[in-house]
Amino acid sequence: MEESRRTVPDARPADEGATRRRELAAFLRSRRERITPERVGLSRGRRRRTPGLRREEVAHLANVGVTWYTWLEQARAIQVSAGVLDAIARTLLLDANEREYLFTLAGVADPTPGAESPGVPGPLREVLRQLAPIPACVQNSRYDILAYNTTYGQLLCDLDAVPAEDRNCMLLAFTHPGWRAALVDREETVRLMAANYRAFMAGHLAEPAWKHLLKRLLRESDEFRALWERHEVIRSHPAQHKRFRNPHVGLLHLHGTRLWLGPQSGSRLIAYSPADEESRERLERLHAMFAGLSLVHISEPTRQARISCAGFIL
Repeated sequence: MEESRRTVPDARPADEGATRRRELAAFLRSRRERITPERVGLSRGRRRRTPGLRREEVAHLANVGVTWYTWLEQARAIQVSAGVLDAIARTLLLDANEREYLFTLAGVADPTPGAESPGVPGPLREVLRQLAPIPACVQNSRYDILAYNTTYGQLLCDLDAVPAEDRNCMLLAFTHPGWRAALVDREETVRLMAANYRAFMAGHLAEPAWKHLLKRLLRESDEFRALWERHEVIRSHPAQHKRFRNPHVGLLHLHGTRLWLGPQSGSRLIAYSPADEESRERLERLHAMFAGLSLVHISEPTRQARISCAGFIL
């Protein structure tokens, strides 16, 4: 009887470990199945049976062994490092909450807590709404447009008409006819954007979303390919006077302001204030023309992850 009492406490940690592994396996499968191959630059093919990515595709993108990743989804008792979990989290496009959950289940300390995530919380959406008629949006370091107010949505083109997966300033500046035509100083603008993207990509070289965007730009724009081959790097540059040719109200002279929402490699709020009275009046007219539309637009409505607002100043 005494022997039984001594062995019961020793069994509990093993049971808890097995439960954690099963939950981790189920979580990884659910996250894998929600990502379409096209989203990470892969071909769907004709014989795909899984609703999302295959195990071997996740392993390849994360640069881990297929057998090892399969064992992880089978809840086997294997050791997992923080670096491997980080690669898997990035491959599966986990937001901040999901990433924290992954590392907690694995019992491993996150090497980069508070990593950038694509969600836009309610208070930040309210800031965008209150800024109107000043055009404003939230972007991440990859130039994805995560949210924007009505005036910004009509500043360079009808952004609502652009599919959510294509709402990226780099992609639009090089491939969208309306966006291209609206950039008065386009040649210098796209040169700086390409150099800025190269600088930021140094910290995201293994991430599928970054590689997928780069492949699209290289494939769809000869101009971008020529700029990319110059290897120019600009980490950051001061806010500049911007000139936009809007199809509804004409030429706009604006001052661009970037407000970082966390680390300077993360998300930022970008607003364009009028540089003169004529531009102010034209912005007000543009805003009034589309006042009946939704005041704030979210590019990824199902990804409501946290964005740190440390250092946020208005």
